[in-house]
Amino acid sequence: MQLATRALTVLAGLAISAVSFGALAQTPRDTVVMAKQIDDIISLDPGEAFEASGSEAVANLYDKLLEYDLKDVSKISGTLAQSWSVASDGRTYTFKIKPGLKFHSGNPVTAADAAWSFQRAVILNKSPGFILGQFGFNKDNVKEKIRAVDAQTLVMETDAAYAPTFFYYCLTAAVASVIDSKVAMQHVKGDDFANDWLKTNSAGSGAYRLRSWRANESYTMDANENWVHGAPKNKRVVVRHVPELATQRLLLEKGDVDFARNLSKDQLDGLAGNPSVVLDKGNKGTIYYIGLNQKNPILSKPEVREALKWLVDYEGLAKTVMAGRYEPHQSFLPKGYLGAIDDKPYRLDIDKAKALLAKAGYPNGFSLTMDVRNTAPQTDIAQAVQATWAKAGIKLDLIPADGRQVLTKYRARTHDTTVYAWGPDYPDPHTNAETFAMNPDNADDAKSKTLAWRNAWDIPEMTKAIAAAVKEQDAAKRKAIYEQVQREHQKTSPFIVMFQEIEIAARRKNASGFIIGPSYDNNYYYAIAKN
Repeated sequence: MQLATRALTVLAGLAISAVSFGALAQTPRDTVVMAKQIDDIISLDPGEAFEASGSEAVANLYDKLLEYDLKDVSKISGTLAQSWSVASDGRTYTFKIKPGLKFHSGNPVTAADAAWSFQRAVILNKSPGFILGQFGFNKDNVKEKIRAVDAQTLVMETDAAYAPTFFYYCLTAAVASVIDSKVAMQHVKGDDFANDWLKTNSAGSGAYRLRSWRANESYTMDANENWVHGAPKNKRVVVRHVPELATQRLLLEKGDVDFARNLSKDQLDGLAGNPSVVLDKGNKGTIYYIGLNQKNPILSKPEVREALKWLVDYEGLAKTVMAGRYEPHQSFLPKGYLGAIDDKPYRLDIDKAKALLAKAGYPNGFSLTMDVRNTAPQTDIAQAVQATWAKAGIKLDLIPADGRQVLTKYRARTHDTTVYAWGPDYPDPHTNAETFAMNPDNADDAKSKTLAWRNAWDIPEMTKAIAAAVKEQDAAKRKAIYEQVQREHQKTSPFIVMFQEIEIAARRKNASGFIIGPSYDNNYYYAIAKN
């Protein structure tokens, strides 16, 4: 009954908003409409957005200095940058901005805009700020270390010599988006660098400009015909929050949306015989895991952490609710990354888990809570884990909420456990190694708030190993460090890594060109065309 009621509500909403689009059963030729779960969006400010849906939106609104080939990530090319180089000291990087580029406002794209964008990201120090901060930039030195020499020349000085490709890859992350500083500065409140305004507005040069965003409802983008790579093949993109997967499928089959982005195995199987629907697939680096907060004294016991890893039915989940869209994976580096391993040391073993719990002093189990986003597959994973943990005497109470609520609580370290997903920010192993295996400061007010920090895991030695790996110039030695750390991480960490994502976008046959990249901020709309 609840699903049917919700479906009618969503359809009614679409009908109302379709007044300017024509008949409900057919989307306009020049407009792309997607059904997607976007309740995780907190902000559309590039210096703050750090969730999957928000970062996808930012990637379509803003440009960066550099980009990489989605089919061969080893190939880096310039978006706003015409050329880039590093000096013999290994620390001083120089970028030349392409001449003639303009923001959506018509203002020219300059090195000063890039410098201001990076400076504000470091000074604001929101969730993604560490991506730039890890190079020694901080609020006290960033205006000196990141500076525009002239209108076309940007200089960035890091605190040490890193592998140049690592630095370049970090500049392909969403936090390195270049913002129109002239427009943004018109909306500054105090020392917020226009953060409040940029949460719901855009000031970029990307393929689209933001028309509107309504939390838990939709966002709409209009095409930028003067984009650096040429005008998008559509005039407008509308992404609607449709949490129920059955409703997404219904809207797709009726032609009320062009794409359904979150369909599960049941919905995908049900579409198999529909000649009007096509499935597009792309391998993602997104990892699904359970985080165990070490502030909970029960979860801080090594035997308990390991026991919980033996209480997940990885294969069973992979063959049922996760089938077709996820594959078993138990290490923090996704397949395809330097140093990734394919070890799968854990399986469902109730007896082994019980023995570990008894050794930890909990032969009769205990009670925990799990914060979970009230969308699939998170709820499916949580319910399955609740059932298997119960077999060892663990009472797990699920606390469902929308994505923003779960994330806010997770970032505050006030959870017991949570089911969550992490997508790489750039195609270098440090992106995941840093967040899963580094915690320089475990204090509540720490500057670096990695996933290890969120779960209060204090790991000075592992942190040192990962810090050394990112400066290792020998690729073979660097690879070996990541392999060794991952195997230790599998056994000792407060992370139960379970799956790697295979993204599937279901689409109407007449709509094609959606680009599914290896990361959540590599999903692009500009090539979508409808016939």
